[in-house]
Amino acid sequence: MKVILVNGSPHQKGCTLTALQEIQNVLTQQEIDTEIFHIGTKPVGGCIACGYCHKNGKCYMEDRVNEFVKKAYSADGFVFGSPVYYASANGSLVSFLDRAFQSGGQSMGGKPGTAIVSCRRAGSTAALDSLNKYFAYNNMPVVSSQYWNMVHGNTPDEVKQDLEGLQIMRTLGNNMAWLLKCIQLGKENGIKLPQAEAWQRTNFIR
Repeated sequence: MKVILVNGSPHQKGCTLTALQEIQNVLTQQEIDTEIFHIGTKPVGGCIACGYCHKNGKCYMEDRVNEFVKKAYSADGFVFGSPVYYASANGSLVSFLDRAFQSGGQSMGGKPGTAIVSCRRAGSTAALDSLNKYFAYNNMPVVSSQYWNMVHGNTPDEVKQDLEGLQIMRTLGNNMAWLLKCIQLGKENGIKLPQAEAWQRTNFIR
């Protein structure tokens, strides 16, 4: 089994990575393969609703989004990490997720997902709420912890002093590992994902 941990921060080795590595260490101890995927610092364009991905199976913009979706097909679970910007996930990650789920949601559907945020002080729960909506839209079991999935600190060293936050990350890693193993055991015993009904799209205004 494999989990991809997406670092949505522009700082490759900052506070968000510190939190993700705490989860990664637990998953490794649980004999689950991991990969840290950094979205980078190049601009990530937002979805322009052009419909290209519906016809071609990928976004027309050739960047880290298509790279991630290709990897996601062979992954079993996902952790998305973001710094908090104005009580929300940072703009690059939001654009990244909009396009990844629009163009490649099928690569993640039915697989466990979770989000974590890093902040200096506040805005964390609002950022988490927005990130969790991607999983709820895509038939993904949402992995939780003993508290909201956040760490506090303005530097990686300060995050390491947030003992409760780091414990939350470890609990999250253990819960992810447990759920992945339960799903795997179910598959081995013939339990499959529920078959989806045909989508009934209803507009609010006709």
